[in-house]
Amino acid sequence: MIIMAQNENGSRGYLISIVMVAVLGGLLFGYDTAVISGAEKGLQAFFKEAADFDYTDGWHGFTSASALIGCIIGSAISGFLATNLGRKKSLIIAGLLFFISALGSMDPEFLFFEYGTPTYSLLIMFNFYRVIGGIGVGLASAICPMYIGEVAPSGIRGMLVSWNQFAIIFGQLVVYFVNFFILGDHIQPLVEEMGKGLAAINPAAQWTVTTGWRYMFGSEAVPAGLFALLICFVPETPRYLVSINQDQKALTILSKINGASKAQQILQDIKDTMVVKTEKLMTYGFVCIFVGIMLSVFQQAVGINAVLYYAPRIFGDMGMDNPMILTVFMGVVNILFTLVAIFTVEKWGRKPLLIWGSIGMAIGALGVAVSFGRPGLEFVTAASIMVYAASFMFSWGPITWVLIAEIFPNTIRGGAVAIAVAFQWIFNFIVSSTFVPMFNMHLTEGDDFGHWFTYGLYGLICLLAALFVWKMVPETKGKTLEDMTAMWKNRK
Repeated sequence: MIIMAQNENGSRGYLISIVMVAVLGGLLFGYDTAVISGAEKGLQAFFKEAADFDYTDGWHGFTSASALIGCIIGSAISGFLATNLGRKKSLIIAGLLFFISALGSMDPEFLFFEYGTPTYSLLIMFNFYRVIGGIGVGLASAICPMYIGEVAPSGIRGMLVSWNQFAIIFGQLVVYFVNFFILGDHIQPLVEEMGKGLAAINPAAQWTVTTGWRYMFGSEAVPAGLFALLICFVPETPRYLVSINQDQKALTILSKINGASKAQQILQDIKDTMVVKTEKLMTYGFVCIFVGIMLSVFQQAVGINAVLYYAPRIFGDMGMDNPMILTVFMGVVNILFTLVAIFTVEKWGRKPLLIWGSIGMAIGALGVAVSFGRPGLEFVTAASIMVYAASFMFSWGPITWVLIAEIFPNTIRGGAVAIAVAFQWIFNFIVSSTFVPMFNMHLTEGDDFGHWFTYGLYGLICLLAALFVWKMVPETKGKTLEDMTAMWKNRK
């Protein structure tokens, strides 16, 4: 266990150290979901050489997104694991899954297949390892915010949980640079070269096809191994310890974080809401669960992943010579505006950030809808996309995780968070898989119906999200996790 000196007000250093370990799970979340962006072309060219099956675009789409299947599974079982094994042990499992997935995706031939020979069976094995990593992502996405929320004092809980979103975005940015350095002087293969034999591919791209994509997936083993090791040294959360009748251990941890006198009061508040280990999911009414689910649904339905995943495609369609320049710039903007949320969530509250973020996203999305593809308006389109992404990063990106971590009563938190996060991954898959077909829709040959329809739809959903927050989402700023029990009982 991480140990640091404490004073009568608790040790802020101790708290920060265990939170920083927990947010490594968020970094791995971002790393794992973004690593495919640099590896997918080399991977596609590799399996295009298979002799026993045709690696179609459909197969490639499935392979690129197969980790999302694991994400849905991992988030769905996160409640069971968090409730029965504890938050800490569940995160150790997630770290091990990340590590196994990284090494397995790098060398899917291990033990069973001939190295470097693409086959249908090898493709199945590769996707198996990617699904394993996705399960780790699903677990981390649900339990890391839950862990941070349960150890953090109420006055800074929102800020600390927001660091998890920063870690996700930072993890994505890190893997972009890692992929860039792995690629080095080599290049990505062209789609038209694929399937014609390795000799037909540009010599500068051949290393990418045979080896480069392996190193990109394998690079995740470093942060994954570090996370799995360090998480062994953090404590279990006091809320979970009380739920399994280990009050003294809970008091020790609470004292280190909050100081001895305040720890007694917090412990008693926790015990007062822990009448039984768990309660039925609907004990606090349907609205409690519905609010959590819809926070997750809106976080994805506003269409942000259509921007993050397809930014190079969008900027390329705008006529940019080097779309990666704007993509990297947008990544930097995303990090800066995530910091805005971190340093304002406890001052301004959760609801105002969500509402203003929704309005900003609606303006950005509608700006793209009316300007995309129109000569002379390229700057308006680019600026609108930046406004759209930045507005998400100070609102729905981090604040959804904050609310999901703190909005549910102690006795149903594990199961309720699992359901909410599972809906998040389901709608992530829906948005990601429907963006390209919607974006390319045409009513008549050559029109841009799909462009304005897609972003017009996202803009409308952003306005509906603002209305939902205003009418249904409670403000949780400054409230303890135990206050949630009384709040939902009064709203039933």
